[in-house]
Amino acid sequence: MRDTTRATAQWQASPMGGALIGAEAELLGTALDDVHGLELLQMGRWGSGRQLLQASRLRRQSLVAEAAPGDSCPDIVASLNRLPIGTGLIDAVLLPHSLETEPDPHAVLREADRVLGGEGQLVVLGFRPFSLWGLRSLGSHGGYPPGLHRHLSEHRVRDWLVLLGFEITLIRRYLYVWPGTYREAPEHRSLLKRRLSPWPAGAYLIKARKHTYALTPIRPRRAERRGRIGALVEPSILDGGPSRKIL
Repeated sequence: MRDTTRATAQWQASPMGGALIGAEAELLGTALDDVHGLELLQMGRWGSGRQLLQASRLRRQSLVAEAAPGDSCPDIVASLNRLPIGTGLIDAVLLPHSLETEPDPHAVLREADRVLGGEGQLVVLGFRPFSLWGLRSLGSHGGYPPGLHRHLSEHRVRDWLVLLGFEITLIRRYLYVWPGTYREAPEHRSLLKRRLSPWPAGAYLIKARKHTYALTPIRPRRAERRGRIGALVEPSILDGGPSRKIL
């Protein structure tokens, strides 16, 4: 665990890692522009502190993660699949590659859904497995970037969100650079916009809104007359006999 955390921190401090996190912070500034409310929760450590949340307009921004040796403590120290937060109290949740770094991505996604309030918004960052970055990860011991357990396709994550009742509002692909070692940080444009790059996108952003459906009460039908069984019967004159009448 310590070796993985150290390797992840070293890669994020490299020119490529720093450029990627800076580009993602810029991308999130646009994605979170219309997200309003009080509480924004980042589930999982990615970058330095609240670097990814700098452009958010929400009043309170909190980072929840497990404690790591030699690192500043997050606002909330907890496992991502068991958050000490009440149900429906958060306005927006950010999962910055957290589904790829945690052992149980389903549990993390369900916990994010639990703490989100009605009409709350969820933003997921992930690496595309069918890309040069995905191929680099398959050929690397310990994953690439270091610390990732897996790469999840945007289609799979989108299907999970739809099953939980989310509406997908935005999908944005980015990271149009070769997953190699750079002496200098590549430009943000080459990471966020394809332009003349021959490489396919290596990462994606998915933004989704949680919908709550109110139950519409069904009015009961008018009570039908009773007495069809066991009712008093009077004779009828239609058949030549005394009239019969159901009371």
